[in-house]
Amino acid sequence: MSAMKLPLATRCRPALLASAALAALAACSLPALAQYKVVGPDGRVTYTDRPPADTSLNVTPLGRSSGARLAAAQPAVNLPIELRQLTQRYPVTLYTSDDCQACDSGRQWLAQRGVPYREKRIATEQDAQALNSLVGGRSVPALTVGAQPVRGFSETDWQSYLDAAGYPRESKLPRGWQPPPPTPLVDVPPRPVASAGPAPVPAPARRTPAPTPPAPPPAAPPAPEGGLRF
Repeated sequence: MSAMKLPLATRCRPALLASAALAALAACSLPALAQYKVVGPDGRVTYTDRPPADTSLNVTPLGRSSGARLAAAQPAVNLPIELRQLTQRYPVTLYTSDDCQACDSGRQWLAQRGVPYREKRIATEQDAQALNSLVGGRSVPALTVGAQPVRGFSETDWQSYLDAAGYPRESKLPRGWQPPPPTPLVDVPPRPVASAGPAPVPAPARRTPAPTPPAPPPAAPPAPEGGLRF
């Protein structure tokens, strides 16, 4: 496993990096009014600044940033209350692609630490463009902790940001917990199928009028009596 090489300006001690990460996460997590639209089973719509714990509800993020629109809240079912609160404040999303060894390493590392996360799969050009808008790059793996993007797989960086967010270093996930199946970063709606519609009504056949019989020739005048006259 190879860690991503960071620029010289970002090479610092873990304590300093954790402090910077904590400040960034705090700035990104300021409560705002109506960050989520929640539709209940009865169709009732409510607005809240935190995602509800009930995952059966229809929740739509209303944040202005790409992270708020694209990163969904983590599943809170069967999670300890500590992890449930963390996943609501700082949801963790892993961005991967097929045939990516570094993605496999990042996925295993999150499982070992016991971090509940969602996985977004980058498979199309639309996914790559959305990833670039979200984390500032098109390469995978990438991670978001709350609204804080982390590009590349680096145990030091991931450790620091998760520590700053308050995730425990030892796994507290319930036994047998599994992350949700990966989903595309950009949902492409299916193309509508053109309806055949009703069959066209055939035009009525045009009737050819019957030919009019020619008028009989006029009868010749009768010959005068006494023969022809000139």
